[in-house]
Amino acid sequence: MRLLLVEDDDHVAAALSAILAKHGFTVTHARNGEEALQAVLPTAQGERPSYGVILLDLGLPDQDGYQVCGRIRKLTATPVIMVTARGDVRSRIHGLNLGADDYVVKPYDPGELLARIHAVSRRSAGAEETGGTTGPTDGTVLRLGSLAIELPTRRVSVDGESVPLTRKEFDLLALLAQRPGVVFRREQIISEVWRTSWEGTGRTLEVHVASLRSKLRMPALIETVRGIGYRLVAPAA
Repeated sequence: MRLLLVEDDDHVAAALSAILAKHGFTVTHARNGEEALQAVLPTAQGERPSYGVILLDLGLPDQDGYQVCGRIRKLTATPVIMVTARGDVRSRIHGLNLGADDYVVKPYDPGELLARIHAVSRRSAGAEETGGTTGPTDGTVLRLGSLAIELPTRRVSVDGESVPLTRKEFDLLALLAQRPGVVFRREQIISEVWRTSWEGTGRTLEVHVASLRSKLRMPALIETVRGIGYRLVAPAA
């Protein structure tokens, strides 16, 4: 797999590149935001570079890493894993809202990073095979009070106002909305939405739930069932 590493510290980049190379990755190193953006642009011949994953450090010298992520997402659908020391939930949600596929907090174990790289690449491949969605596409529209979920168009609205969601946010919401009031186990959600059983995805699930509550402005919509999982509580009409 070819991988784009965006990291301003040459020593960190060299060490990480060596680890990645041992596991079969071909690494392209960008030292700042501008180099990263240039790396994903089409060549003069119109060919677009093909990366399996982009590892994006947020502490870049020329641009804010969040801004770079947003610009990268407009240029390519390649999975982006943010790598940063900012570990609070708000920062994670902000990164996901900008289009990041996962979030790794420093210091991290190289084995964890490798597992996350393989996980997001599998998710991306699975989405391409199914036309970009892992959610249901049977033509139904789920209506739960003021919330409407249009499965074929992947459109979500509250009181008629469209709410933009990321691919995984939609898949998560659609899954829970199939059976309002029913508790979905964390393992089941991770298996169906993320197509993996790796337990490290659990933190990503929590961040996506928090992001949905925030975007839909319905903090009580998704209820946490401690020790088990989550269920959707249908809003009042």
